Amino acid sequence: MQLGMVGLGRMGANLTRRLMRGGHEVVVYDVNADSVSQLESEGSIGTGSLEDFVSKLSKPRAAWVMVPAAFAGRRRMRSPS
Repeated sequence: MQLGMVGLGRMGANLTRRLMRGGHEVVVYDVNADSVSQLESEGSIGTGSLEDFVSKLSKPRAAWVMVPAAFAGRRRMRSPS
């Protein structure tokens, strides 16, 4: 199954690794490009923007947003689709 993960901090990165170990394909995005690069080197599909993230997910899209509540409250996340 393909899944998307937005937010690659301690929890998001570990969930991504666990999903990949379980045989899932994971598309990842984070505002920190180094976090994306690290998980990309471990086998995930890295993206550099939310638009790129959405475009790399197959329909029907399934995405998990793992960001701090304070961040989610300050910024409004938008998706092109």
